[in-house]
Amino acid sequence: MRLIAILLLAASLRADQTGLWAARGRFGPDIKGDLTIERDSSGWRAEIAGRSTPVTFKGDALTFDMPDAGAFRGRLQSDRIAGYWIQPPVSGMRFATPVTLKKLASGRWRGVVAPLEDQMTYFIPISANGDAFLRNPERNAGRLIGIEHAVVDGSTIKFLGADKSVIAQSSYDGDSFSIPIRGATLDFHRANAAEEAVFYPRGKNPPKYVYRKPPVEDDGWLVATLDEAGISRDDISRFIQMLIDAPVDVHSVDLHAVLIARHGKLVLEEYFHGFNRNQLHDTRSASKSLTSLLIGSAMLHGVKIDPSTAVYRVMDPAVDDPQKRAMTPGNEDNMQQQTAQPDWIRYTLDLKMIRKPGEKAVYCSCQPNLAGGVLARISDRWLPDLIRDWIATPMQFGLYAIDLQPTGEAYGGGGARFLPRDFMKLGQVILDHGRWRGKQIVSQSWAEKSSSPIYDLLGFHYGYLWWDTDYDYKGRKLRAFFAAGNGGQIVMGFPELDLLINFWGGNYNDRAGVTPQRVYVPQFILPAVK
Repeated sequence: MRLIAILLLAASLRADQTGLWAARGRFGPDIKGDLTIERDSSGWRAEIAGRSTPVTFKGDALTFDMPDAGAFRGRLQSDRIAGYWIQPPVSGMRFATPVTLKKLASGRWRGVVAPLEDQMTYFIPISANGDAFLRNPERNAGRLIGIEHAVVDGSTIKFLGADKSVIAQSSYDGDSFSIPIRGATLDFHRANAAEEAVFYPRGKNPPKYVYRKPPVEDDGWLVATLDEAGISRDDISRFIQMLIDAPVDVHSVDLHAVLIARHGKLVLEEYFHGFNRNQLHDTRSASKSLTSLLIGSAMLHGVKIDPSTAVYRVMDPAVDDPQKRAMTPGNEDNMQQQTAQPDWIRYTLDLKMIRKPGEKAVYCSCQPNLAGGVLARISDRWLPDLIRDWIATPMQFGLYAIDLQPTGEAYGGGGARFLPRDFMKLGQVILDHGRWRGKQIVSQSWAEKSSSPIYDLLGFHYGYLWWDTDYDYKGRKLRAFFAAGNGGQIVMGFPELDLLINFWGGNYNDRAGVTPQRVYVPQFILPAVK
């Protein structure tokens, strides 16, 4: 009888589906690590991850292409080669990440290639009553699958939708199951502690929050405490504790980070759901504001471009449409998903004009992308090189990843990946009248004009790829400018308070993504600022 009882208990444990289940799919890239370029009597050659290929050298430019592995574009300088590694597509887009090869000896240069990782993580929490949902931190794809319930039927587990229809099912042994999601079959297992730290804001049973001053890193940020910046430590600590204690469901706020700077010093830096300061984050449309900063920097460097530059006079001088000839930089999904025209600049230029230029403001990513194309044409430079020379290097950026169009040119409409502390610097440049740590990145007039209200758009004011709005603050209105991206990517500056707030999130295509700017800023952060 004792043996039977043990067997019955084991069977019941196997049938218990409650708890947190996790699965992760990794899709590369496998080509990474040390890249060596050398020159000998036979010419130039590159080697990475055990693979070797000839290098084309013309003028000071070095290029090579490894089919199905990646490509490289760089320029030879006195003691180094400054360039980019271009990796195979991630979520349909190619990315260029910076790599600097230092001179080792005569004819040899070496650097480290650190491409963007392509992976997808999925979680399915199942409650005691069988309620379940799918959570995906990288793309928020779980909301599209529609899982709401889990049922075990013998050796089978079924996942049901709101109408009780079967969305997916799998054999089930109490420890694992496999179900198809978005074209791939993923193997789920009971989540371990490291995976719980990704699903929950700070793990399943986190300790009480204790505020700590941000660390000094080699990125140019000065640091201070909340108290030194005139921000209530108690109020902010309660706010962070609320974020840590927040329950997780399919539409809950998926906040990855919150950073605050005041008077040019970083005073708060907190990460959630397994994210950290050394992890590149998708900026989505927030990096449209990078395009604005890049154009302002080009003007500072003497490039003949400004908001009045006629697009077609630069890109297609032969066009005879008077409306098109008057157009100055102004559904990206249609553009990115079509394959008939891989040149997205040409795709935009070929669109029919339906009203006079400047008559109505319309929000669309093809417009800042076109502005970037105009800059590339006038400057005769590859945009990633301009980003490195005029933005990333003087502003002390670490690793980043620039998304590319099918033509290989940078995409100016958003989606680049940056470290949180680095991308936040764009807002600090605007607050500091165009400067970063004393270096003029854009002119003071461009910093002021680009972040000022010019158009009414989507219930806000819009400048040159910066948004503008007002908040209630201690009985009066307080102006704020901000960069914004799908999912909860926000860099928001308050000039009157010399205050900068940065959020990162994962609520892509979900209204919960606007909660930080609409709720957290006015209800928790601004009241804490003295």
